[in-house]
Amino acid sequence: MINKTLLAVAIAGVSLLNVAQADVKIGFLGGFTGPIESLTPPIFEGAKVAIAHVNTQGGLLQGEMIEMPSADTTCVDASAASNGADRLINSEGAIALVGGLCSGATIAAANNIAIPAGVPMISPASTSPALTDLDDNDLVFRTAPSDAYQGAMLANLLTAKGITEIAITYVNNDYGKGFADALEASFTGTVTANEAHEDSKADYRAELGSLASTGTETLVVLAYADGSGQTILRQAYESGDFTRYIGGDGMVGQSLIDAVGADVLDGMIATKPGTPDVPGKDVFAKEMKALLLDPNAVFSAQAYDAAFLLALAIEENGTTDKAGLSAALRKVSSAPGEIVLPGEWAKAKKLIAAGKDINFEGASGNHEFDANGDVPGLIVEMVVENGQFVQKGFLK
Repeated sequence: MINKTLLAVAIAGVSLLNVAQADVKIGFLGGFTGPIESLTPPIFEGAKVAIAHVNTQGGLLQGEMIEMPSADTTCVDASAASNGADRLINSEGAIALVGGLCSGATIAAANNIAIPAGVPMISPASTSPALTDLDDNDLVFRTAPSDAYQGAMLANLLTAKGITEIAITYVNNDYGKGFADALEASFTGTVTANEAHEDSKADYRAELGSLASTGTETLVVLAYADGSGQTILRQAYESGDFTRYIGGDGMVGQSLIDAVGADVLDGMIATKPGTPDVPGKDVFAKEMKALLLDPNAVFSAQAYDAAFLLALAIEENGTTDKAGLSAALRKVSSAPGEIVLPGEWAKAKKLIAAGKDINFEGASGNHEFDANGDVPGLIVEMVVENGQFVQKGFLK
């Protein structure tokens, strides 16, 4: 494991390097404010750990350092996402992006800025099925599985628990609708309602009344922990109309429990992308714990992999030019090739210099991108117990 003091300094330096010191920029596009503001910092930290690994093990190409400037999408504002991507690419000079996080923000940034500019981006957290169908010139990838899969896995989980009837409320954006539609399509029981709600409202009693009128006691909330999700759950509890709460990955955050109450949410079920038992998982966990960071934070491992993969692609491409990065990305992320794990930048750099093929097996698993830039991934069950989300196991 890398000396933690050296690594901590390097991570801090990712945000502090000036133009003269940092020869290459990989931007980070995330929801630092808005409905996932408590989830974003550990995701950003995961990406910065990857950049620190590169910078402390020889840097890129001829020793160039990587800087990771960031921009705020607010998660829900397409204009903010586009403006952030524009600044990172056209003002900061980023040749690749990690992000966005929220699906709508990623789609807006991609369509309006990154794709026209020919800049590849890897989202560690955007799970909407809509990303699969983007006309993106092979520039948009993700290290988290699509909600087409997560929705099916959640449906299977509910059926396995004997739940035969649900009402769904989803945040009215690409993420919420895609997840809700996938869940409804796969659920073998009865979906009594599948209704959209707008984020950032103070009162959802009318929406909850409509859902409760169907008679079901199980409420599925597909929204965000720091946004509509917590308000809806609080008011649902106050109404007394529901006895069981279900959520998706956007709801898995300690801030949700702290805001609504551990007693209220005790037993709540949720799902999120998980990490298989691969060597890279343990390597990443050790590095994060040494820095007093949570290796299990939602999408943190996926962010590490996104940043490390982009660095590998630049090294494989042999230039700081953005042209050719997508092809190089596919090459370093798939078999055949010698396996490279998280933290093994020096090894990867040596192999690439020798003309050897490499295959990165990341902190969140293998990333064999399909034709659409998607990965299969795994989904895990989360349950609120004793005031925190506890992982229960992988879903099939």
